[in-house]
Formats: sequence, structure tokens, C-alpha cells
Amino acid sequence: MEKLFGYPVEAAHVIKNRIRDELGFTVNIGISNNKLLAKMAGELSKPDKVHTLYPEEIPEKMWPLPVEELYMVGWATAPKLHMLGIRTIGDLARYDVKSLEMRLKSHGVLIWQYANGIENSLVRNSHIGIKGIGNSTTTPFDVEDIKTANKYLLSLTETVATRLREAGFCCSLVSVGLKNSNFRYYSHQRKLQSPTDSTDEIYCTAKELFKEMWKGEPLRHLGVRVSDLSPSNYVQLSLFSHKDPVKMRALDNAVDYIRSKYGPQAITRAVFAHSRIPALSGGVGEEEYPMMSSLL
Repeated sequence: MEKLFGYPVEAAHVIKNRIRDELGFTVNIGISNNKLLAKMAGELSKPDKVHTLYPEEIPEKMWPLPVEELYMVGWATAPKLHMLGIRTIGDLARYDVKSLEMRLKSHGVLIWQYANGIENSLVRNSHIGIKGIGNSTTTPFDVEDIKTANKYLLSLTETVATRLREAGFCCSLVSVGLKNSNFRYYSHQRKLQSPTDSTDEIYCTAKELFKEMWKGEPLRHLGVRVSDLSPSNYVQLSLFSHKDPVKMRALDNAVDYIRSKYGPQAITRAVFAHSRIPALSGGVGEEEYPMMSSLL
């Protein structure tokens, strides 16, 4: 593809700039010789950047990072590594792999390999059926109140629900994930009474889940995901819905049509006016929806 798009870094800049100029939001692009290092490269610094992380660049670019930033090192594993004196990815890469295997079993070997840039999974070229649709965002500031959190959840839900309808599915399971300022991640999920592709229904469920699970600590990451998908051709209507499902579906379809024809910002929720939280645009990385009472 180099004859068409140039060398990888050149092509990445073209892709990144076209997304910014034509779609109105920024992305990071990571480049390497395997998926793990490309993913790590994409997280090095943001926004609107292109980074390489080839094997010879690992000691300089990846090893100085906190071990928590390595893929597959979560809130449960990080304290165990800290107890072993492992604070950075470089510390993990230089640690004796046999000792890690004794303490952390196969997971210890896996993260040691990742710390050394070893990852050989193939890029799939065949279609995999959709199991779920999600969106999440790392916030530029600590989210410390439920009103701001709900706005983020609404923005994320808008994106998820729009993608759900575009794919022709309804969902029966909604989950919300949170990461606090100490990088601890936790999530809750709920089964719906009947399948839906309604932004309002998904958002209301996400909001309830958040209220039940949030411990009141500052948050830096929120996500909304739907799963247990089924075709939207035929939908069993709920007897307990407080809103007319036919009208709600017509409203969602009308909003989808306007945005697809005139752009994501052609129609936005009033709740996002004068807000530092972006409405549906892709800029959030996910989207949200406030209650339908503040409709359009």
C-alpha cells in the first residue's frame, strides 16, 4: 500500500488529519510491528498525535512508564507487582520471569512478555459477528458530581445507541464501567425487560447503574456498553414502558437521519449547551444523553 499512501508514518498523518478536518474530532495513531506495541504507542501522549513504538524504541519510550499503563495490568495486578518492587514497565521487563510465573501463574508470564514487546496475535481478516457495542472516554478532569457524570453517560449512550441502530440490532443487556482517579476499574450490568435500541431506555438504565455503583470518589473514565444483541426487525414491546415506544423510535430515527445527512452537530441536546462536555461528535470517544425531558 506504500505506493498509494506512502510510508506508515506518512499514511498515519494523512488518516489522522482527514479525520480531524472532515469528521471534526481527533484521534491518536500508534505504529509498530505488532498489535500490542501499536496500542501502547497510540496511548503515549494525546491528542491528535502519531507515535511509533518499534522494538528498538521500547527501552526509551515504554519502559519508563508506570506499570499500570501496560495492557493487561489492571487494578488487581498492579498492587501485587508493587509488592515485588515493580513500579515501571521496565522493572517488569527485567524481572525474572520464572519468579513471576510462581507468583502470578500464566498471567505473570503474559505481562512479562508484553513488557518486553512480545505479542504475536494475528490481525483478523474475516468478519466476526458483533457481540456488543460500547463506547468509553477518559475525562480531561476529575468527575466529582452525579450531574456531570450523567452528562458523560448521556453522550456515550448517544453514540452507542446510534451504532446499535445502524447495525440493525436491539440490546437486552446494558453495562456501565468506571475508573477512578487511582485507576481502579469496576462495572455493573443489568438485563432489560425487553430488547431495545432506544437511546432513552439505554440511558435511563445506565444512569440507574451508575447511581447504584458509584462510591463518590473522583472519576477519570466512564464507559457504556450494550450486549445480548438481537435483530431489530421485530421487537417485543414492554407493557411497563412509561413512554410510547413507537414515538420514541420515530424520534431516534429522525435524529439519526438529520445527523447522517448534515453532520453530528446538526442537532444536539440542550443539556450540552454551554457545557465543557462535548455532545455527540466522536470527540468524547463515547457519547451520552441527559434525560429526555431536555430533549433537543
